[in-house]
Amino acid sequence: MDQSPIADMKFETALADLESIVSSMEGGKLELEDSIAAYRRGMELMKHCQAQLTHAEEQIRILENGQFKDVDRSTLEAQ
Repeated sequence: MDQSPIADMKFETALADLESIVSSMEGGKLELEDSIAAYRRGMELMKHCQAQLTHAEEQIRILENGQFKDVDRSTLEAQ
């Protein structure tokens, strides 16, 4: 299991790491402490992936005339 800093991960890398964690947990061969650590890391990876997907969706919603515009998060949060 990769222990790279999650904040620096690209979406695909984080998703692959999350899938690896799920697979190892489903195998049932982790000790309790390792399962808890894997669960914590998995939750952080899931949050990271969800945030990246949300950001991508914001960019797509703002697509105008074939060009991406920078996202003004304060405007989006007010909606």
